[in-house]
Amino acid sequence: MTLLLSEADVRSLLTMPIALEVVEESLREQGKGDLVLHSRQRIKLPDNAILNYMAAADPIRGYIGMKLYTVVRGAARFVVPLFRSSTGEMVALIEADALGQLRTGAASGVATKYLANPDARTACIIGTGYQARTQLEAVAAVRRLERVRAFGRDRERRETFCREMNEKIGITVQPANSGEEALSGADIVITATSATKVVLDGTRVAPGMHINAMGANWAQKRELDAAAVGRADKIVVDSVEQAKMEAGDLIQAFGEDQSHWNAVQELSRIVAGKVSGRDNADQITLFKSNGIATWDLAAAVRVYELSVAKKMGQKIPLWENTAKA
Repeated sequence: MTLLLSEADVRSLLTMPIALEVVEESLREQGKGDLVLHSRQRIKLPDNAILNYMAAADPIRGYIGMKLYTVVRGAARFVVPLFRSSTGEMVALIEADALGQLRTGAASGVATKYLANPDARTACIIGTGYQARTQLEAVAAVRRLERVRAFGRDRERRETFCREMNEKIGITVQPANSGEEALSGADIVITATSATKVVLDGTRVAPGMHINAMGANWAQKRELDAAAVGRADKIVVDSVEQAKMEAGDLIQAFGEDQSHWNAVQELSRIVAGKVSGRDNADQITLFKSNGIATWDLAAAVRVYELSVAKKMGQKIPLWENTAKA
């Protein structure tokens, strides 16, 4: 029997501490070569409707899954079908908007844990949309932040974001009038925008800074200019293969010189202890996040297992007549 798990179910089961735990463990297993990952693929129709799909397998726990989502006229709809690998049974069909927000935020939290200076206390976030919330929540969970400055183009949404995040994370979140003002004195920088133009230029990047850039996952989009990328002493991605297809910040900065990719590390190898994270206090570190299916799978498995333990979800009869026949 397949469990249908709604957005409300996911939000009640998947917390940021759980998301941080499962994403970090997923990255560790990815770094050891224990997981199977297929990069995101897209089908774009003449009317600009887009189908996105990405898949992963966890032989350790015995699950296979994928995330499917459409983007049509600005609206995105996400779902994760989760299968048991030993039987091929679909154990769950999970609405995955909240799941995606939490796993993406958690990945930046894990990157911050391994790459930001341990004494980082001031953060800047550029972008105040729905994804920015889990980004800031995750970073606040792994560093003892004392102050956050936030900038977004819409003043009303910016002030609402600061007020609500202030209450959520218990840290002073101040609205800034510009990206430059938000960046002043920041130890950790998060860019979480839908911008097609640069929101962080290299002149604003300071020694010791850690940057989480997660807003652009198309080759044609970027949040960081070439100078900002060029100033990074260590560039880390979730998947080099996927980054070469859609990390516009790096693709456009590297241009035709493919040798730049040789220095790019995967976060999973750092978490698994295969390569070092931050090497000294003055290093500028950059985590370019695109989002990978192993995170979705890890979060989906935990949500499913929690739902079974708590007897949550709606049972839907898929293929039952076929099985009886």
